[in-house]
Amino acid sequence: MSLGSLITKARKDAGFSIDDLSGAINIRVTLLREIEADNFIHCGGETYSRGHIRTIAIKLGVDPQIFIHAFETEQIQASSSMRELLVENAVIKQPDAPRKVSWKVLATISVVLLFVLGVAQIIFVNTSATDIPSSIPSQSTQSSPTPSASAEESPSPAVSTGIGVKVIVSATRAKSWLSVSDAAGQSLFSGVIPEGTSKSFASDISLNLRVGNAGGVDLQVNGKVVVPIGTNGQVVNVSYGVDS
Repeated sequence: MSLGSLITKARKDAGFSIDDLSGAINIRVTLLREIEADNFIHCGGETYSRGHIRTIAIKLGVDPQIFIHAFETEQIQASSSMRELLVENAVIKQPDAPRKVSWKVLATISVVLLFVLGVAQIIFVNTSATDIPSSIPSQSTQSSPTPSASAEESPSPAVSTGIGVKVIVSATRAKSWLSVSDAAGQSLFSGVIPEGTSKSFASDISLNLRVGNAGGVDLQVNGKVVVPIGTNGQVVNVSYGVDS
């Protein structure tokens, strides 16, 4: 039984509706529904997730460590499964053992850099001393032409958000594993996007994405290209709404 199912069962056994529990612990109903659906994307990170889980457990009369242990176990297993899936599908390589750098090599590099900087400083000082101009050129009487009033900067292209949110995921540089769900936690897609292909997703409220190889993909949100969300092999969770 997952953590979300455990919380749902404990809430019902304690005689709380989800609205009652929300009012008692001051956590939004929508966030409680996501937690009971094992979706912790909007909790604000693992620290806040643990805090919410502990608060819920105390209110329901359950030992908080039971819920915390289930949360940590599921998160560790999810991260491990994601890494194994990416390695198995050749999306990322198995990390090699870190290479050790000899202290002698580092010391040699430091000495060489200090020597080069010293020589460069001497050359700069000598050049500055010999290249002092004999006279200061007079300022031109003609003022530089002012830009024409008609030469205005062209406005940035407007982005029409319309109704809802639309996200296009393009595996531009490498294939990537992708999971997409809507605001209700319903899964819209889960699988590998081959390199050179794109997939489009839309929802009325928001879209939650878990990208297995963030450095290999590009995103467009409501028609606007967003900045890169991560590096090669990095697992990244992002969410976009109507106003993104």
